[in-house]
Amino acid sequence: MESILNNKFYKEPSIFLPENLLREARRQKNKKECKVPAVCLLDPDGDVADYLIRQKLASKNECWACYHSSLYTFHLDGITIGIVPCIVGSSYAVLVAEQLFVSGCSLLISITSAGIINQPGNSKRFALITNAIRDEGTSYHYLPPGKPSTLKREILQILSPSMQESGCTYFEARSWTTDAPYRETQSAIDEMKKQDVVCVEMEAASLYALSQVKNYRIICFAHLTNSMALSEGDFEKGEEFGSPDTLNLIRFLLSVPGIVRENID
Repeated sequence: MESILNNKFYKEPSIFLPENLLREARRQKNKKECKVPAVCLLDPDGDVADYLIRQKLASKNECWACYHSSLYTFHLDGITIGIVPCIVGSSYAVLVAEQLFVSGCSLLISITSAGIINQPGNSKRFALITNAIRDEGTSYHYLPPGKPSTLKREILQILSPSMQESGCTYFEARSWTTDAPYRETQSAIDEMKKQDVVCVEMEAASLYALSQVKNYRIICFAHLTNSMALSEGDFEKGEEFGSPDTLNLIRFLLSVPGIVRENID
C-alpha cells in the first residue's frame, strides 16, 4: 500500500545537499561567498520584515544565495539579525532553514501566527512551542513515526527560568502543526483539545524534527492571533500588525543568558 511513510531511510545521508545548491546559486547569481548573521528569524506573515523595511531599519543581505527567498539584515540591541519573510508551511520552512544553517546561522527563531485551540489561562499572546503534533509530511523525512517533535532540552532548560520574569511575554505550549489549514475540522479540533494543544500552526513540527536530527538550535513561537476566522474582526495582531511586540519578544529572548552562544556582531 502506498504511504508517505514508505521508503524513508533515516540513517542514510541525502544525496542532494543545501551547501551544493547554494554553491550553484552563487555561481549563477555571481554572488560572493560570505556568511549570513548568526541569529536569523523566519517571519511567515512578512509583517515584521515589512515594518523594518518601511522604517529603513533593514537592508537586503547580499550573502544570501537562496533561489526562493530574500534575507534582510537589521540590528536589535547591538545584535545583527537576519530575517526571511513569508516562509509559510513546513516544507518551505525546512528548505530555508537547511540553507540558513550551512550559510552561517547558528540560532534560528520562527515566529508564526497561530489559531487558538484551547484558550490559555493567561493574557500573553506569544506561546513558546515546546512540543508539536506532527500532522504534516516534512517531519517524517527526518524523524521516524512515533518520535516526538520537541524543542531541544538544552534550550528549554535555559528558557524555563526566564519565563518567571516579569518582562517575559511568552509561555510554554503544545501546538498542532498541519499542512492543510483548510481541513481543520471540528472533529480534529476536538481531538486536539483533548491532547492539551493550545494552538495550530504550520511549521514547528518540521523545524523541530530538523533541529533534533541535525542538532541545530531552533526556537519556535506562536503568535496567538485568531480563532480560525469564526467571527468578523479576527486576525488582529496589534500595532503595525504586531511588529513592535514581536521585536520586544526577540529582544527579551536574546537577553536570556546562554541563548546566544557564539560571538556575534
